[in-house]
Amino acid sequence: MASPARQPVGRNDPCPCGSGKKYKRCCWQKIQDSPDSLWARQRAASDELTGWMVRYAARKLGPQIDDAWADFELDDGVDPFEPGCVESGIFLPYLLFQWDPYGPRRRKGVPAQGGIIARWYLQEEGKRLSDTQRHILEQATTQPLTFYEILASVPGSSLTLRDILTGWEIAVREKTASERVRPGDILYAQIWASPGLATLGCAAPLLIPPKCKGEIIALRKRLRKKVAKQNRDLAADDLLRSADEIRETYLDIRDSLYAPPHLCNTDEEPLVFHTLKFQIESAEAALDALAPLAWGREKEELLEAAELDGNGKLRKVRFDWLTKGNRKMPSWENTILGNITISGRTLVAEVNSEKRAVRLRAEIEKRLGSSAVHKSTAMKPVEELLANPPKRKTSDKKFNEEEAEILRDPEVRKHLQESLQKMIEGWVHQKVAALGNRTPAQAVQDPDGKEIVEALLLEWERTADEGHFPGGIRPDMNAVRKLLNLSPPPS
Repeated sequence: MASPARQPVGRNDPCPCGSGKKYKRCCWQKIQDSPDSLWARQRAASDELTGWMVRYAARKLGPQIDDAWADFELDDGVDPFEPGCVESGIFLPYLLFQWDPYGPRRRKGVPAQGGIIARWYLQEEGKRLSDTQRHILEQATTQPLTFYEILASVPGSSLTLRDILTGWEIAVREKTASERVRPGDILYAQIWASPGLATLGCAAPLLIPPKCKGEIIALRKRLRKKVAKQNRDLAADDLLRSADEIRETYLDIRDSLYAPPHLCNTDEEPLVFHTLKFQIESAEAALDALAPLAWGREKEELLEAAELDGNGKLRKVRFDWLTKGNRKMPSWENTILGNITISGRTLVAEVNSEKRAVRLRAEIEKRLGSSAVHKSTAMKPVEELLANPPKRKTSDKKFNEEEAEILRDPEVRKHLQESLQKMIEGWVHQKVAALGNRTPAQAVQDPDGKEIVEALLLEWERTADEGHFPGGIRPDMNAVRKLLNLSPPPS
């Protein structure tokens, strides 16, 4: 049997809670003042206002929208704006509330006026706006866009943010973004504050990872220099005057994250795979001459994996070109520079950079002399290999299974854990570009450097969480923190 429909309570009816008051004087007001209700009403008012202003801007500006897009991108040569592109969510607020092709940059003491569209719209259509929409328009034109670090998140509910540039902390009501962020992520965003409610007014679609925090701290240093003589901290008004410089930092970070990776070997040389082929007179003589290139290994060790013919003569052998140690990773015993395959009267050498190709060819010709004749050198950029990866062989799958089986051995895992930990702890004393070519141990001596080091450690931990280390092994990052006299992160 269906239950009777519940009748809506009128604003002047007795309150269902039994207080004896009218509904509008009791629980109705509490519901209206709840954060969820305030958020929903503001979001609806904001969406309606944005829709009106987008249509107004299209009618008023037409092709000039591409000029605004070029100004936003700080690039006169940028392609025309495409509605619905990834950056629409941050460009449209700039167009509607900030862009002014005619007005001078703000000076000290001059209040923010907003962009040309906001001023035109308020003058021509302002009468249609509700009080909430007027407040939204005021916030959108007077609050800075800046970089907010996520301190905490309640998924589907709220975020706790800290402005990296000013240090201001605030909790905002946010449903969508709170579902996809983690502490340490950084947003390029604007906050709108109302009585009893703060929200993300707009935010760039890009979640900036902790490893990019150093670039924002470098911006903070530059902005602090501008107010140093006034003996005060950065304030919101300073950020408004520096809006273009702040946006330029966002664009630089965005472009660096979206750019194809600059792949290098351990010598910082661009990856270009080279295959060198030689004709040789004797496999045995070639091995005798080239075995010293496998630093740390005896010729007898190389022959253990070799193929011999029926008479015990060398038919084929493959070995790595090794050098002692590694200048970037002090914990490494050796570095693989390439590999060499000797098969009958053919020698094939493979390396991953042009410099190594030149160096290895010189080594082979010096050691073998006239008994080795260079036949060809083939080059293949890494981009070509990434675009056309080789098909996975059955042997590769078997190798991966064997590798997984090996890693189940407790002794092997222990050794791998110790080696990884040694490498991670060695990072403490290595020069890092993001730290201005200082070591982490040096950088933590000043507050800005310490903040960047902590962000880089967070990035290491994310790498471990995402399973990028072999066999699911995790380094102990708190041990690294102890070496740097840093406190463990809040749990």
